[in-house]
Parts: sequence; structure tokens; C-alpha cells
Amino acid sequence: MPQLELIPVPPDQPPEARRKPKGEEAAPAGQGSGGSAGVVEGDLAEHARRKYLNYALSVITARAIPDVRDGLKPVQRRILFTMFNDLRLTHDARHRKSAKVVGDVIGKYHPHGDTAVYDAMVRMAQAFNMRMPLVDGQGNFGSIDGDSAAAYRYTEAKLTALSSELLEELKRDTVHFRPTFDGTGNEPIVLPARFPNILVNGATGIAVGMATAIPPHNLGEVVRASLMLIDDPEATVAKLMGKLKGPDFPTGGQLVASRTELRQAYEQGKSTFKLRGSWTFEEGKPADGRGSKKKAGRNPMIVITEVPWGVEKSALVEEIGQIILGKKLPMVIGVQDLSTEDIRVEIELDPKVEVDPELVMAYLFKHTRLQTTVKLDLTVLVPTANPEVSAPARLDLKSILREFLDFRLLTVRRRFEYDLRKLEERIHILEGFEKIFDALDRAIKLIRGSDGRQDAAKKLIKAFDLDQIQADAILETRLYKLAKLEILKIREELEDKRKQAKKIRAILKSEAKLWKVVKDELEALVAEFGDRRRTRIDAEDLTEEFSAESFIIEEDAMVLVTRDGWIKRQRSVNLESTRMRDGDAPLALLGGSTRESVVLFSNRGSAYVLRINDVPASSGHGTPIQQLFKFKDGEKVIGAATTDSRFMPEFAAAEKPDLGEEYEEPYPHFLAVSKGGLALRFTLWPHREPSTRNGRLFGKLKSGDEFVDVFQVYAEDDVCALSRKGKLLCCNVMDINLLAGPGRGVTMIKLEAKDEVLACWKAKTTVEIQKSSGGTIKISAAKATVTNRGGKGRPIMKRGSVEAVSAPLPETPDFEAGAARLVELGLVESE
Repeated sequence: MPQLELIPVPPDQPPEARRKPKGEEAAPAGQGSGGSAGVVEGDLAEHARRKYLNYALSVITARAIPDVRDGLKPVQRRILFTMFNDLRLTHDARHRKSAKVVGDVIGKYHPHGDTAVYDAMVRMAQAFNMRMPLVDGQGNFGSIDGDSAAAYRYTEAKLTALSSELLEELKRDTVHFRPTFDGTGNEPIVLPARFPNILVNGATGIAVGMATAIPPHNLGEVVRASLMLIDDPEATVAKLMGKLKGPDFPTGGQLVASRTELRQAYEQGKSTFKLRGSWTFEEGKPADGRGSKKKAGRNPMIVITEVPWGVEKSALVEEIGQIILGKKLPMVIGVQDLSTEDIRVEIELDPKVEVDPELVMAYLFKHTRLQTTVKLDLTVLVPTANPEVSAPARLDLKSILREFLDFRLLTVRRRFEYDLRKLEERIHILEGFEKIFDALDRAIKLIRGSDGRQDAAKKLIKAFDLDQIQADAILETRLYKLAKLEILKIREELEDKRKQAKKIRAILKSEAKLWKVVKDELEALVAEFGDRRRTRIDAEDLTEEFSAESFIIEEDAMVLVTRDGWIKRQRSVNLESTRMRDGDAPLALLGGSTRESVVLFSNRGSAYVLRINDVPASSGHGTPIQQLFKFKDGEKVIGAATTDSRFMPEFAAAEKPDLGEEYEEPYPHFLAVSKGGLALRFTLWPHREPSTRNGRLFGKLKSGDEFVDVFQVYAEDDVCALSRKGKLLCCNVMDINLLAGPGRGVTMIKLEAKDEVLACWKAKTTVEIQKSSGGTIKISAAKATVTNRGGKGRPIMKRGSVEAVSAPLPETPDFEAGAARLVELGLVESE
């Protein structure tokens, strides 16, 4: 965390008091030290540094970071102080317009925008944001669905009963005050909080070079940990966490963390946790056909009863709806929000499919905000020797409680000192009355014989050994107070006040008694305001038990990839009747389980991989592949493959097969040939798992070059490459190097100037060549004479050039034959 130099400049001084850094003298107008009007010579870097540090300090201390003692930021403190001190809006008062509160805060204490003040006030009134709300709002103060609060002219507010525990000792000289921004009043630097609000309600904020993220906690747990620290000042964080279990969020939920992880987080003051919503599973009910009317049944459903803290419920329901529309969870058929005061989001399941509810929830935890990451950063403002300056620091749990308890002890001591001072002032006056009660007639005679108030006071002081305060009090006493019964009351009051003063002096002399008072007040506070824990803590992470395949219903499907870059998934595909765009043609027809992947090879040397289940199902033209991945300009798909072991037996083996010393990489291999005549072999194993939208490289290209074909090969395969000028070269794939990573490969065919490779295919395949002069040529396996790679090839025509190469339609995948092949190879057992 960056260390900032603390400059003791109160952040709320009037602007004119902060225009010049301390120690600098303002030059008279028109007489700058540099000789030019308004110009001050100096080091620009040092001047900028000082200004920036002043700004940073102002943001840290006056805006973003809460004080460890009362857990409040300045705007929150000023709102509560205004409502308590100026407007008397205590919990037993009537609500008043929020506009009145906002106006008084801005006008007297917080010279910022009304929106910032009202937003802070609204948050302190929201029970789904604050663990223990400090403001009692009446009207529309927003909702967990993300609805905004009504304008402040429509809402009303007052303080909650718990807020009194932060404020009620203000008038007993318990904390320091400072002038307001305009110097017309005073405001408290910190509130005399009776409980550790910094942990109970938490805080979040982003300052300059630092941030804070303190989650809310249970009031009872925080207080019990504080009491333990009072009894055992040497208690460790681990021991304190026997009382304070961890964060306790207002919306409940489940915190995924072990005791060790929580302990380390509170020891270091920084960590992250997973927080997820809570849910239950409700069995379905069959339809009741009894009687004249049939009662409809009910499908099984998952019911979300709690959402993570800070998550908008409506946005979460929308995310689940999008997953259902995208058929990412085929077993889920609907979602509806039936929440009232309690949260109830029903996720309807398909009764025809055997569903593991934990599987569905694991998917939702991974792909929606039903599970979020919660930060813990215990960065707070810590008091320094200067009461008006606090320093930012990241503390551990024990240090935070220690800071609060030390502040609480000081507050209680100052409160007793104030009470004692007031008692002594009253005792002093009562002692004056006591002196004259035995000689009332004489006192009255002196007063009647005096020439006025001052003369009467002088005579009383001289006659009865009084001071000015006592004399003034006697002179202001009404005559009925001199009655016999009233005199007895005054003597009783004096005796009572002396006993109280004696008791307070005894407390002030003993730190143990002061701590006893602190403990008793904390225990009483928990008895009145404590409630049960809402957030459960569980170290088990449900999402780790399931892989990506666990969320997919396994079934066979076919994937059609077209030459123009369209893709679709169907149960079965008939190439003669399937729908395609005009002028388009099939490039590849692949089969496989929905849990397997499709690999798409592009002309720019990238392999894009996605699960077959993620290929959009369509009975129409399909989906442009460019919508699924991030293609470059001019990039297109030129080949495809499936990872299903029935069509690629090598993937059925548990380990990579051993093909002898000659081959370092296992099959399956793929051959890629570029327009410039280069070729390379690569293995598909690095491309088995789904890729990002950017894909993975399988080959590199020279500038201006691109790949024209990519297809699967084996050691016995011969391959042919044909150039635009009609040169054909065929060789064995073993002549082409197998690369361990993306590379440019070797020369397969040498090309003449302005010539390029148009196509490449297996020699056993028959292709049809369209000539530029008209007519066609068929090249079969018989015409594919195999030579060494690197030659110029042989011409297949006397005149003209090649216009296009037409390959046969892709073969329809045969799932049964593929399964039988695996049994034949001994890779799987026969059923």
C-alpha cells in the first residue's frame, strides 16, 4: 500500500485558507517573485507533489476511508449529527422530509452535492445493504431489485434506536469538535460510538492509492470478541475468532471459506471470499385426477431464498432467463420471481429428465451472480496525536477491536469527568444554600437592606463566606424555595449528589472499574439489539466437484460447417436437403457427443474450439462463426475436426499412445498447407479443450501468406497440392515435419512467380478441377504420382490455369461404425 506523507491541513478549511501550502506567503497582486503579475517561481515538480498529496489526503480523510472508532465516513457522520443535534430526529420522534435533512447537511456541514448526501442517507436506511440500519426511512428507499429511491422531496426519515448508541453521549464532552467549513459552527471529529460500527455495518470506499472493503458482521459476535479482548488483552486473532465467526451479511447467503482461510484473512487484513445465495429443492407433485375437476401437478423446482450481498435480484433472474433461452441447461425449463418481503425465485425443472439439483446450482454459481467474490480489506483511519488528523492503515481484527476499545475507554472516562464536573458545580451551589439555611432571617435582612443586586451579593459573600457563583444562585432563588420542605429537598439533593460524585471519583481512579462499565454497557447493548447470524460459513465449494461436462446432457449431434463460415447443430443432417444460404456449400460435417468439442481451423493459422453443446442449434441457415469467435479481417474457416473418440480413436485412450521412438507426438496429426507452398504437421492434443474467443495458433505464416487447407492425416497417407498454374505435387505426409508448436513448416511445392497453391487433399480422394479455359479434369488416386516434397510438381494441363477445385461432399458420420471401431481396437469394452 502506498505510504502518503500526512500534511496536517484540515480537509474542510475554507477554500481561501487552502490556496497556499503552509509556509508560503502570497505575493501581492501584480508583484510575483518572478517579476510578472500572478507568477510565483518555484519547483514545478515539488509544487505538483504538494498539491497532489493535499488532494490525496483530502480524499482519504474526508471522503472515502472510514474512521476506525465510529466506522463512519464524514458524510455519514454529518448526516447523523444533523438529524440528532439540529433536527432532533431521534427514534421516538416523528419522521421529517428527507429534503430538510439534506438541505441542513449541505448548508451547515457538508459543502458538496445534494445527490451524494441523499445517496449516503438512503444507503444507511436500506436493510438489504446495512447489517444494522442507522436511518429509519419512510417511503420508497429503493429495493433489492435495484430500484432507486424516490426523490428526497417524497421520502421522510429519522434515526433508528441503534443510532442513539452512536450519538447520545455527544453533549457530555466525550469527543473533540472542530469548526465547520464556513466557520459558523462546530461539528464532531468522531462520534462517541458505543459499539464497533466499523465491523457491524462495514464500509467500502476507493481513495487515492488505497481502498477499503470491510464486510458487515454480527453485532453479538463483534461485541463478544470485544469482551474477550477486554478480559484477555493478549488474545490472538485466532482466539478472537472463536467468538467472531466471520462476515455476516444482511441478505444472508453462504460464505465459502475454511476456518484457516478466515483466520489468515483477519490476520493479514486483506483477502477475498466466495459468497453465494441459498437455495432449497422442492419435489414435484403429480396431477390429482380425483373428482370432477383435475388438479394440475407441479414440476420439481429449485427455490432461491437468499441472494448474495450487493447483487440485484432482478438482474440475477434475468441472467438465469438468458441461460434458459440459450439452452445452456436443458433440464431447466423456466424461472419466475415470486418474492414479497422474503426472497423466492423459483427455477422450474423438466420432470422428464433426471436432474441433480446440485449440478444445476453448480452451473448457476459459475455462470451467474448467484455467486460473487467478496473482498476484505481492513483499511481504516487511525487516530494520531493530533485530534484533527487521522492516518490510514491496514489493520488486523485484533487491532481494529483494540482501537475501538481504547477509544471507548477514553470516551467513558471523559463522560464521567464531565458528569463529575457538573455534579461538583451543582454541589458547590447547594453548599451555598446549606450555609444560609441556618441563618435565613439574617440573610433576608441583609438582602432587604442592600442597595441592589451587586450590593446584596457582596454582603452575602462577606457574611457567609460564599463566592460569586453561590451568591448569584441564592439571589435568583424564588421565595417558595425557602419553605421548610423545600429546604429539606435541597439538603437531600446535596447528599445524593455527594454520593454520586464519590462513586464517580472511585470509578475514575480505577481503570478496572472503567473497563467494567465498558463491559456492562456492551452487554446491555447486545441484549437489546443483538440478533442471530444470517450468513452460513461452509468450506465446501460445490462448483469444484463438477467439470464443464457435468452440466451438459450427453447426446449425439451433428455439426455442419459451411464454406461461407456458417455453423449449426442438429440431431441429424441430410446434406441434400439441409438449409444453406444461396451459393453456399458444405465444408465439413462432424459428429460427436454434446460433451465433446469441435475444432475450427482458419486460414490465418488459428484453431477455434468450442463444445458441441455450445454450437447453436438451428433448423435454418445456422449462425455465423464470427459471432462465436473474434476473427481478424479476412479470416475464414478452411477445415474442421471433432474430438469424439468414435471418429478419432486416439482420443479414446486414457494416455497419449506410444508410437515408437520415431514419433515424439501422438496421433491424431493434421496437415496444414499454405498458399505459398509451405506445409506443416501438428498434433490436435493442444487443441482438445475449448479455447477463448481469440483461439490458439497451430501455425505461423509469412506476410501475405495464408493457409488453404487443413485436414487429418496418418503416417500411411499420401497428399497432393495443386497450384493455380496447374502444377501438381504428391508426397507422403511423413516427408513433412511434425512441429511441437506453431511454426511455418517446410516447402512442399516450389512455385513459380505469381503462382499459388489452390488446394491440397489426400491422394486417395478423387477431385474435380475446373479449368479457366472451360472444361474439367478429374484427378484420381491413379494419377497421383508420389514424389519427394520440395519439387516443382508436374503439369496437369497444357494450356490455361486452374479456376477452382471441387472436392466431394463430406461423408455423413456413422456413430455405430465409430463405436464398433473402438471396440475392435480394444480401446473400449463391448457392452
